[in-house]
Amino acid sequence: MSEVQAGLGLRRAITGALKPLNAGAIDFLEVAPENWMHLGGRLKKDFHFFAERYPIYLHGLSLNIGGFAPLDIELVSSIKEFIDTYQCPLYTEHLTYCGDDGHLYDLLPIPFTEEAVNHVAERVMRVQDILGQRIALENASYYAAPARQMSEAEFINAVLDKADCRLLLDVNNVHVNSINHGYDPIEFLDQLNLERACYIHIAGHFVEAEDLRIDTHGAAVIDPVWELLDAAYERTGVLPTLVERDFNFPPMDELLGEVEQVRRAQVRCRQHQHSALVST
Repeated sequence: MSEVQAGLGLRRAITGALKPLNAGAIDFLEVAPENWMHLGGRLKKDFHFFAERYPIYLHGLSLNIGGFAPLDIELVSSIKEFIDTYQCPLYTEHLTYCGDDGHLYDLLPIPFTEEAVNHVAERVMRVQDILGQRIALENASYYAAPARQMSEAEFINAVLDKADCRLLLDVNNVHVNSINHGYDPIEFLDQLNLERACYIHIAGHFVEAEDLRIDTHGAAVIDPVWELLDAAYERTGVLPTLVERDFNFPPMDELLGEVEQVRRAQVRCRQHQHSALVST
């Protein structure tokens, strides 16, 4: 059965609070490589401090995998060097677009169309060829679905299959989208090709209205999202899982409490798996 692994995002605002943690408080750190690749001085020393102590998972922000601007080969090459230097076990990105003639500083939805599937898959395969490994794409939160020809799950599955890449399952995004677009989150999980899932994100969000949630990563994880994590583990088994927090940081003991809640969910899943094996 899979090893229990729960991590936190390395953000500059919490590096001081992370440094004195005892070994085992968290199992890995996740970073956006664009924020750490070309630094010097104190920030580079800080990063080396953490990279010597924790596995570093990468979650990119600017690959623009769904965009029409040419792929940034220099960026991909720099990411490959970063992966090799720090032996990063996983590189993930968003199934979105974020650039045109310049960077748009937002993660925008890709139309759920066959043309978009082919376009994205071709770009993913080029990235994977350069990196020499498969990447994982995250199911994104979105607030509009222009020109859709297929469902969200059908689109995600088609991209994963055509590109032969993996899935970063963000359970908070499933919850947010299920409310904003009026679908059942459990049915959505059952529609996804979760055999390709290799990593999970969990996070908080903002309640804008009864029928509108905004994906912010700036609040505590709520009970329905924790329940959705349990449902995901029932389908995927235990996968490395990140508590994603980008701002409004609470005291470190509260963040570590959420990391520990991930661990408890993973232990429950392993116990259920063991019981199922014993009873067969």
